[in-house]
Amino acid sequence: MSELIVWHDGSCPLCRREIALMRRLDRRGAITFVDATSADDASCPLDRADLLARFHASEDGKLLSGAAAFAAMWRQIPVLRPFGLAARSPAVLALLERGYRAFLRVRPRLQRFVSGAGAA
Repeated sequence: MSELIVWHDGSCPLCRREIALMRRLDRRGAITFVDATSADDASCPLDRADLLARFHASEDGKLLSGAAAFAAMWRQIPVLRPFGLAARSPAVLALLERGYRAFLRVRPRLQRFVSGAGAA
């Protein structure tokens, strides 16, 4: 298996839930999860704001962003591996990236909802 580092936004309630689920599914401990909000600058491969704006991972030293980063993470988790392998197809990855970009537009509202601020 490849070496995988995943950076996540530890201050985002939505991200914390997702990463908690991925940690539970990663029973082999194949993924190194790094909270980009508390990581030292040496561990961040990009400017912190850029790192937090999109999902990033490093697979065998290659920096991935967006859907490609998710696919790399999925390949390390047995139950999600078929989705990660399917994303190696350029057409599938392009479709996933389009979905990810749409998600980024609604992410702020989802974050507020998950944190309880959306219930007024």
